[in-house]
Amino acid sequence: MLLVEDDANLRFGVAAALRAAGLAVDEAVDLPQADEALFVTAYDCVVFDRMLPTGDAVEYVEELRRSGRAVPVLFLTARDTVADRVEGFARGGDDYLVKPFAVPELVARVRSLCRRAPAVTPPVLLVGDLEIDTARRRVRRGGVLLTLTSREFAVLEVLADRADQAVSRAELVERCWDEMAEHRSNVLEVLVSQLRRKLGAPPLLHTVRGTGYRLAVAEDPAL
Repeated sequence: MLLVEDDANLRFGVAAALRAAGLAVDEAVDLPQADEALFVTAYDCVVFDRMLPTGDAVEYVEELRRSGRAVPVLFLTARDTVADRVEGFARGGDDYLVKPFAVPELVARVRSLCRRAPAVTPPVLLVGDLEIDTARRRVRRGGVLLTLTSREFAVLEVLADRADQAVSRAELVERCWDEMAEHRSNVLEVLVSQLRRKLGAPPLLHTVRGTGYRLAVAEDPAL
């Protein structure tokens, strides 16, 4: 994982705690260093101090999402209003932790973001004209790059890995959501609706009544 924090004491303490928890940690002090690190390394998670000397990390993450990068992101910040948190999520963040924070909670949240199934999926998954590059975490349909959040990418990757099969709602939530996240009953349905809109026509993401969802070129009328 990558930790981006300009406060040397805080960066040292957080990095030490994460390493003690068994996580490999690279460090950066500003956005240019973070950009360079992300260019050469595929991280499981990035923790950004939101307000850095070189700019607001939210704006940088928004640009990452526009370029098709779906690495999970957690923001650390002293900005604690509801509007700040909503903005962080709306512009590409996956989690948001307000300073001062409890280090064990941060470690738990980072573990959740870094958690991945064993790497047995092919580097590129193809479903019709949909191409999912699991190594670069980029998605194209008909050659057009799509902008997905890391959560949307995670759900799509699970479905593509099981293309033509029904995947239950419970499994998708278990594999794609953080254990500490607050879940609404319709959170998956809202995400699927957004994902369908981004994937466009003809539809690839189908509802399997009473079970969950299925990614396939053609909908099975029996489902």
